[in-house]
Amino acid sequence: MRLGVIDVGSNTVHLLVVDAHAGARPIPATSHKVELRLAEHLDEGGCISDKGAGALVGFVASCTEVAEDQGVEDMIAFATSAIREAPNGDAVLDRVRAETGVDLHVLPGGEEARMTFLAVRRWFGWSVGGLLLLDIGGGSLELAAGIDEVPDVAVSIPLGAGRVTREWLTGDPPSADDVRAARRYVRAEVAKVVRDLTRGGPFDCTVGSSKTFRSLARVCGAAPSEEGPYVPRHLDHADLRDRLPGLARMTAAERGALPGVSAGRAPQLLAGALVADAAMDLLGVERLAISPWALREGLILRRLDVLDGVHEAVRVHAPDAFTHVRADRART
Repeated sequence: MRLGVIDVGSNTVHLLVVDAHAGARPIPATSHKVELRLAEHLDEGGCISDKGAGALVGFVASCTEVAEDQGVEDMIAFATSAIREAPNGDAVLDRVRAETGVDLHVLPGGEEARMTFLAVRRWFGWSVGGLLLLDIGGGSLELAAGIDEVPDVAVSIPLGAGRVTREWLTGDPPSADDVRAARRYVRAEVAKVVRDLTRGGPFDCTVGSSKTFRSLARVCGAAPSEEGPYVPRHLDHADLRDRLPGLARMTAAERGALPGVSAGRAPQLLAGALVADAAMDLLGVERLAISPWALREGLILRRLDVLDGVHEAVRVHAPDAFTHVRADRART
């Protein structure tokens, strides 16, 4: 089956088309995305502006055209914190539905964490044991931990790289006082969930997913994306800690010149580093593995599980022609 996923995030709106079949890994076929930065199209009350909503409608409409051209049979469309937290989020969803026919499903933060955990568990497998997930988005930080495909604990806190940048790191580069204040705030927020995540005991494997972690790992020496998804990549806390002071002194343009950092993501890289540093430090993580799979892949895998369950139910309850043949032969 050819499956399409429209992901409306705080930074990017992304259509990913994959060839997906139960029991097989989803294979990317086409990617269509734009850095819409929906979280920056907010008025003083936190509502998404008409301009932002219009841009979203236009791009979702283009996604439906691409999906049709690519022969997509089934579509998943979801939105995360930018729409979830906007007071007029429902009105924006209604407008998208009315003008494009696409029904965007808003994921609660905990569900984001659970679906990302599923993707990471499937990528790394059971052999890694107890798993801790860290995922830094544009609007929120998702964390989850457990030994199965469904995590024992899944939380979402408002520490996305874009959000922390907008609220705390407005200078270019930000002042030392602003960096210190942002660091203090981030650590206080992460500390609130440490007990929930660690009460199950130590983790066997910690994984970071999301573009922010991939960029930080690349800046700290991980293999470039051109080498493919199967090259092991890691982020060591010691390396990140060493790079932080330099990142804090850089302008956005200077960060954008670093390996693996796009111009669009460069302004948020320092905030992402502060969040990653706090989470790794307070959770006692010396090294984490980088996952190529994240939320989109988790939703694809869950959809395939559901579809396969439907097919299995049909097989169980449908008449078996070969059973009837065998029965007829037995009677004769």
